[in-house]
Amino acid sequence: MTRPTDRYAGIAVALHWLIALAILFQIMLGWRMDDHANSAVTYLVFQLHKSIGITILLLSLARLGWRLANPPPPLPGHLKSWERTLAHLTHLGFYLIMIGLPLTGWLIVSASKTNIPTLLYGVVPWPHIPGVADLAAPAKAVARKLGEAGHGLLAKFTYLLLALHVGGALKHQLFDRDGTLARMIPGVRSGAWFDPRALAAGAAALAVLAGGQLIFRATAHPAVAAVTPSPAPATVAPVAPGAAPVPTPAAAPVAASAATPTPAAPQTVVKHAVTPWTVEPGGRLDFATTWSGQPVTGQFKDWTADIRFSEDAPEASSLTVTVNPASAATGDPQRDSTLPTEDWLDVQSFPKATFHAGAFRRDGAAWVADGQMTLKGVSHPVRLSFTLDIQGDRAVARGRAVLDRTLFGVGKGEFAATDQIPAQVAISFSLTAHRAAHP
Repeated sequence: MTRPTDRYAGIAVALHWLIALAILFQIMLGWRMDDHANSAVTYLVFQLHKSIGITILLLSLARLGWRLANPPPPLPGHLKSWERTLAHLTHLGFYLIMIGLPLTGWLIVSASKTNIPTLLYGVVPWPHIPGVADLAAPAKAVARKLGEAGHGLLAKFTYLLLALHVGGALKHQLFDRDGTLARMIPGVRSGAWFDPRALAAGAAALAVLAGGQLIFRATAHPAVAAVTPSPAPATVAPVAPGAAPVPTPAAAPVAASAATPTPAAPQTVVKHAVTPWTVEPGGRLDFATTWSGQPVTGQFKDWTADIRFSEDAPEASSLTVTVNPASAATGDPQRDSTLPTEDWLDVQSFPKATFHAGAFRRDGAAWVADGQMTLKGVSHPVRLSFTLDIQGDRAVARGRAVLDRTLFGVGKGEFAATDQIPAQVAISFSLTAHRAAHP
């Protein structure tokens, strides 16, 4: 089988349109990455942007390889010399952006302070550029700035090339009527303003642009819900039994929650005035931080709480929460894969974290427990503020604490810096408990 010598081969046509539609989709995703109205959605858009970028890189390399092995058809003989020159420069420019944009984006990700691994479409691991992630902090900062500068310039160059390319295609189709468009859209009638094939190509482009604008807008991942940072410690209000908490934001990956009681820590105070409380299933322990200005929330799915409390004897009451750090989850596999590592929670060396308070006190409408948080083998005082709604033998509690991750060594090396991920981390919880029978 043969094809007309003035047309591109089917593989070249398919690769052309796949790459073209992917670039249009990327443009819309890129614009949305600057929209912080819904930070959770912005994060998901950023992850998809990386995946599409690598896809464009691979398709472009395949397209270049095909072009080298299968020379394209010659340009129409009637073209003027300036038209030929402009056509050649435009094609070279497209190869520059198709390969250069993904490479500079890859450099930015590889040199990122957060060092989050890339999973294409959340499934296929993609490495960092060899050696870049291991650079010293100053050299990595230079690499990141170079990547950002190059990426920005190439993105602007893309708009110019698209305008030239589309404008040229329309000129040849509608005014010159020389059949040039049929080289990439076989069967298009030269000079036709409403040719079905050309209209289908335009509709596909518009659909991709709309898809780039609409994707992820309907729902954000529940574990990456947007949060509004709170500059001061918040007071807490009662919640209905079984209700889920609304996390109050702050700053980096850490936290604690509650579900099943564990033996209480040894006490120096006689507990005859207080009774134990059993935590019912359904409680939550959440954490909130920001990453490059984008709020990030998650939860610890495995934790227990031992509660000894009496409103009449708060000084003799106690609370011990034990958390499995390995259960931290934000709902994003790329981000979650970094949390258990030595730089962050180091779950292999420190498989549990605890918070213990040996007394409670009133603070207006709320309660306060001044306790000791132990995380990664380091202990520091942490204040927990919470409210209680006690109805008979059943109580609903909701509270919040703020801790400084840097005090516990959460985020080592370059991650100890707080410009990308703040020092403060907000921990929030909600639980329902019932009073245990007196022994």
